[in-house]
Amino acid sequence: MRAPLHTIDLIRTKRDGGSLNAHEIGFLVCGAANGSIPAEQLSAWLMAAFLRGLSLDETRTLTLAMRDSGEKFSPARLGKAAVDKHSTGGVGDKTSFLVAPIAAACGLAVPMISGRALGHTGGTLDKLESIPGYRTALSLQEFESVLRKCGASIVSQSPALVPADRVLYALRDRTGTVESPGLICASILSKKLAEGLDALVLDVKTGSGAFLRKQEDAEYLAALMVATAEASGTRTVALMTDMSQPLGRCAGNWIELVESVGLLRGERPAGSEDLRELSLILAGWMIHLGGQAATPELGYARAEAALADGSALRVFFAMVEAQGGDVHAFDDPIAFHKPGATRVMDAWQSGFISAMDTTALGWAVQRLGAGREKAGEPVDPHAGIAFHARCGARVEQGQPLATLYAISAELMAEPIALLKQAITISETAPEPVDLVSRIFTRETAENYLRDAVRYQGGHPI
Repeated sequence: MRAPLHTIDLIRTKRDGGSLNAHEIGFLVCGAANGSIPAEQLSAWLMAAFLRGLSLDETRTLTLAMRDSGEKFSPARLGKAAVDKHSTGGVGDKTSFLVAPIAAACGLAVPMISGRALGHTGGTLDKLESIPGYRTALSLQEFESVLRKCGASIVSQSPALVPADRVLYALRDRTGTVESPGLICASILSKKLAEGLDALVLDVKTGSGAFLRKQEDAEYLAALMVATAEASGTRTVALMTDMSQPLGRCAGNWIELVESVGLLRGERPAGSEDLRELSLILAGWMIHLGGQAATPELGYARAEAALADGSALRVFFAMVEAQGGDVHAFDDPIAFHKPGATRVMDAWQSGFISAMDTTALGWAVQRLGAGREKAGEPVDPHAGIAFHARCGARVEQGQPLATLYAISAELMAEPIALLKQAITISETAPEPVDLVSRIFTRETAENYLRDAVRYQGGHPI
């Protein structure tokens, strides 16, 4: 017989630098999911975990306990390998609209549970809901039906899926305990592993627009997520990708979908080339890990072919229709785009765009109405920014740098001020930055973590 557990004892253990075992972590997760542990005690434990850190074993145990705290989706009946992609978030990060239909067109099932805008980062669900009629809240049965019909489905987290994460994340957001590698890992992977995935590709952002701006913090998180997911039996790889400027030409809601559909239609605008390239790289890894290509390079080739022959576009439109969306909005996407106010911002001097504070650019997009400061706030589907010049570009004074869209002209002043502060124009061009700086597989992730833990004296950073 096990002695009864008391939450206050578990708080003290973590507060004093101790580790919790699987039974103790399971007790906390169950209490979060069913409401038996009050919010103040969960918050105290989260702060202790934030300050003291979670061991590798604690992180893995917490991830699996959260995964198992509610219903789980089983894609086994689909008869295909189930593969997903997750990004840690950025500005203009719209790769989901490309990689999901590309991977599905190449024979995979892509069950993608996504999130909403919060803070400076955009939300996949908010962008999709700018399509008239598109439903993101599907039951697990509807989710499976769309996957069976289309091969891909992008939806919101259902109330019954990983309920512990919904409680703990809300508390982390209110108590300043978000930026913990162990807690981030458990939150992300518990939802992804609840999808019943065979493989997962992680896109971990680096640079001025990344959630974790220090390179070493982002690398540790990437390695931690790969090792944790692999330990659960899901083939996983993490790519460290650049977010020192917005991805592609547009940041917002509807305008990001227009840019993505343009690429699916075979368009190749210069300002979208980084978006196209990263999407093909991510999709190539998905196709490889899903068993549809012997190498990531061959997966890339298959992904590019799915763009060229229109099969990825057909999957995307089929998914939109299956989830209630009106695909005719894309017949004339410019006419459908009806912001309340439009403003063009010109370059205030001549020179090279040498740097962008992408987090500040994300806040500019949010202040135009495309994002939210608090959960539950409405967003404007037509708000956003179209960028006309990228890092390294030579611009002349008076040349258009960006076009801003908002509900009303009254919202323009602060975003314009943010853009002027965020964009640096210099006499010399910056050094180019690699789109993908590092790739973590299971072996490299485990080696990295051994070195990191050893360096920290046995405690993860």
